[in-house]
Amino acid sequence: MTENNTRKIPVFPILTVNFIGTLGISLVLPFLVFLVEDFGGNALIYGMIASMYPAFQLVGAPLLGKWSDVYGRRKVLLLSQAGTLLSWVVFMIALFIPVITLRELSSDLLGEFTITIPLLLLFAARAFDGLTGGNVSVANAYIADITEEKDRSKNFGRMSVSMNLGFIAGPALAGLLSVTVYEEKLPVLAAILISLVGLLMIAFFVPESRKYVHDESDGRLLVKKMPGCGSEGCTASGKKEGSGLKDAFAIEHVPYMLSIYFLVFIAFNMFYAAFPVYAIDRLEWDAAEMGFFFSALSLMLVVVEGPVLSYVSKILSDGQLAITGSLILGTNFVLLAFSDVLLTYAAAVLFAVGNGFMWPSMQSILSKLAGREHQGVVQGVSASFTSVASIFGLVFGGFIYAQMGIWTFLIAAAIIYAAFFMSFRLLSFVIPDENKA
Repeated sequence: MTENNTRKIPVFPILTVNFIGTLGISLVLPFLVFLVEDFGGNALIYGMIASMYPAFQLVGAPLLGKWSDVYGRRKVLLLSQAGTLLSWVVFMIALFIPVITLRELSSDLLGEFTITIPLLLLFAARAFDGLTGGNVSVANAYIADITEEKDRSKNFGRMSVSMNLGFIAGPALAGLLSVTVYEEKLPVLAAILISLVGLLMIAFFVPESRKYVHDESDGRLLVKKMPGCGSEGCTASGKKEGSGLKDAFAIEHVPYMLSIYFLVFIAFNMFYAAFPVYAIDRLEWDAAEMGFFFSALSLMLVVVEGPVLSYVSKILSDGQLAITGSLILGTNFVLLAFSDVLLTYAAAVLFAVGNGFMWPSMQSILSKLAGREHQGVVQGVSASFTSVASIFGLVFGGFIYAQMGIWTFLIAAAIIYAAFFMSFRLLSFVIPDENKA
C-alpha cells in the first residue's frame, strides 16, 4: 500500500493552532458574565450572547467544511482565524463605547434587563466570529487527513488536550490581567494579539493536508486530483458536489452519531450558560475564583485526555469509552445541584473523566465513519448539529436557570443519561476499513 504524502505531516503545528485559538476564547470566560451584567444584561442575555457564536457557526461551518474539502484545509483555516481576529477587535471597541441605554425591559418571564450599545456590539462580535468559525471542524478534518485509523482516537485526544491547555492558561491569565487598572481591556487586548499569532502560525507553519484544485470552466464545481496526490484521501471523480447535509446523512450510522452529538451539546451548553450565574449567586465567587475553577477543570481534562485516555484506549474500544464517559458525565451534573463548593469540585473531577473518555472517542467514531473523502463535509455538518444544540442549550439553560435555578443541572443530567443509553448501539457499528482499496 502506498502511503499518502499527507500522512507525513506532523501533528504539532495544528495542535499549536488549536491551543492558541482556545487560549484567546478562554481569556474572556471568567469575566464575560460580569461584563454582560455591567452592560445591562441578565442570565438570559448572557445565554443569548453566548449562543451567537454557534448560531452563526450553523451558517458558516458547513460551507467552510465543504470549501476545505475542495480548496484545502489551510486556506479555510486562514479565513476562519482572520474572522476571529476581527471579532476580537469589535469586542474591544465595545469596551470603549459609553453605556447608552436604548431600551429597558422587565417581565416575569424574561426578567429585567437593559439593551445598550456595548451589549449590541458584544452580540455582533460573537456573531461574526461564529460566521467564520469553522476552525474546529476543519482542524478535526485536518487531523483525520494526516492520521492513520489506528491513531485516530489518540490524536483526537491530543486535540482535546491542546484545547484544554488553552482553557487552563486562558482563565488563569485573565485572572491576572483583569486585576490591573485596565480591568477587562487587557485580557481582550491579549485575545487580539493571540489571534494574530494564530493567523501567522497557520500562514507559515501549517502545510496543506489535501492536494486539490477546482475547475469551474464549464460552470460546475469539480474536485480533481493534483499531480502527485496519492490514491488515498484524494478524489478525482469529477462529480458535481452535492449537499453537505445530504452527503453526510447518506453515510451509514452518521445520522445516529449526530443525534447523540445533539443531546450531548444541549447538556454541555445548559451547563455553560447556567454555571457562571450559579457560581455568582450560590457560591458567591468572583472573577478570580471563576478563573481558577475553569483552569482547574481544564487541567484535569488534560490529564484525562492525555496519559489516562492513552492508556485506557488500549483496553476499551471507542464505543465502550463513550458509554462509560457519558454515565460519569451525567453524574457530574447531579452533584452540582447541591450548591456546595466541595461537591462542585468533585463534580469537576467527574466532568473531566466523563468528557475525557466520551468526547474524543465519539469524534474518533464519527471520523472513521466519514472516511477520508468526506471528512470536511461530515465535520462541517456535525458542527452545524452541535451549533443548533448549543444555541438551544445556551438560551434554554439561561432561561431555565432564571426560572428554576439548580434544576437546570438535573435536566442536563437527564439529557446526558439519555445519550448514555443511546451509546450502547455504538458497540454494534461496523466501521469501514479505509485502508483497503
